[in-house]
Amino acid sequence: MKCQAQKCEFKEIEYAVLHKDGSEAESSSTGRHHGLKGDVKNIILLTLLYVLQGVPLGLSASIPLILQTKKVGYDVQARFSFIDWPFSMKLLWAPIVDSLYVKKFGRRKTWLMPTQYLIGIFMLYLSTRVDGILGKGENGSGNIDLMTLFVVFFFLNFLAATQDISLDGWAISMLARHNVGWASTCNSVGQTAGIFLGNVLFLTLESADFCNKYLRSQPSEQGIITFSGFLYFWGFVFFTVTTLVLIFKPERLEPGVDHEQGIVETYRQLYRVMKLKPVITYTIQLLTAKVAFVAVDAVSQLKLIDAGVSKTTIALYAVPLVPIQLILPFVISKHSAGPRPLNVFLKVYLPKLSMTIFMAFLVYLAGGLTTDGGELPYYFYILLLAFYMINEVFCVSMFVSRMAFNAKVSDPAIGGTYMTLLNTLGNLGWSWPSTLGLWLVSAITWKSCDSGQLCTTAAEEQVPSYACTAGGGNCVTLVDGYYIECVVCLGVGVLWYLWKQKETRQLDNLEIENWKIS
Repeated sequence: MKCQAQKCEFKEIEYAVLHKDGSEAESSSTGRHHGLKGDVKNIILLTLLYVLQGVPLGLSASIPLILQTKKVGYDVQARFSFIDWPFSMKLLWAPIVDSLYVKKFGRRKTWLMPTQYLIGIFMLYLSTRVDGILGKGENGSGNIDLMTLFVVFFFLNFLAATQDISLDGWAISMLARHNVGWASTCNSVGQTAGIFLGNVLFLTLESADFCNKYLRSQPSEQGIITFSGFLYFWGFVFFTVTTLVLIFKPERLEPGVDHEQGIVETYRQLYRVMKLKPVITYTIQLLTAKVAFVAVDAVSQLKLIDAGVSKTTIALYAVPLVPIQLILPFVISKHSAGPRPLNVFLKVYLPKLSMTIFMAFLVYLAGGLTTDGGELPYYFYILLLAFYMINEVFCVSMFVSRMAFNAKVSDPAIGGTYMTLLNTLGNLGWSWPSTLGLWLVSAITWKSCDSGQLCTTAAEEQVPSYACTAGGGNCVTLVDGYYIECVVCLGVGVLWYLWKQKETRQLDNLEIENWKIS
């Protein structure tokens, strides 16, 4: 295929993509490519479907911020972070999604349609219960039902992960082979927009304080939108979009795929893929590369809330990041869609690692600058905005680079399972360090009580109670585990880069044939 950045050819297995009527659509062997011609509508559709996927993920990202305002312990946050694990475990059921289908609907639509309908039904039902779960309204007790909240969002993420399996597979077959690198762009842009709607828009418009201060002339006890109303609206949107796709978007057969392949054979192929030497090497990278970013990306926002920054303020910082999240993937695509997508990942790894120092400084600054009224000076917010913008450039660059590489090396014969394998490993490479990092913050933090009593936290309670405070003393933090974690992450990141940079370039340079099982 031709790189968008340069007129260079990149060799891959030659095959022809056939339409249902058997006519040739394109051939990588002929070199006849027409840019995005014929794929513009497909790119728009994929982006829209990824937007829907991002909404429940955005809502899931909002809950830890809400919990932190209730002063729950970091060990509670660590346990709650397991709601994100379905995206790290979806490989377990991906072969089932890849193998069982109804021909009348299509291989991908068989799972995509009912999954999105279920998300819509679940949101509509949850809209009638959410106030009680959060301890609000007439049926609320005032306390958050943590277990129910966990089960609810774990199930939502399970459905979103299943939708992701079928959608990733459909993206490979829906787009022409020379445009398959755009799948990562659709994923990045769509999920970003969806997460923005489910996180930033929800937290700001649901906040009574924000709406009263900036959007209303007359104060009210609740925001412009409610959690229940937000869920009801998106449940309706899921129903509408899914019905339109079901009726108007046909699914063509995928080239080079055995459509009679059973579940057992799919698991066998998955096993064969996992035995490939390049896949083994890449797996180790995916499971270890993000350990260095745990402190800055998983813990820092919660530490800022502890230091006095409101959850609404943190959510609002995502607004100026939207142009970066939406535009940058298209800019990066001319590099990531080329023959060496991981080159982008390597270029931003160390700059991204340096953000740990920047954020640790801001957390320390916030703790010392917060006034009695909970306000911080304006220059702090300017520094925080600068951090978020720079950090987001690195995050988006690394994400698009990885996704483009996954699409590049995935074998079309088992495209959905292959892509799911690589994406799942990438998600797991973030989930396990994130959960561990949140738990370690409490474990390696030392506190002392000036009344002579032991500073202990009742982790099982919604609001931590300190024995020191109950005894009339003050609990003083001697060593904050967050800063220890920052130092460890910096060291791990430098060692990882020195260890893996040469290997990463070698993976980028491998011929596509090395990634195939047939």
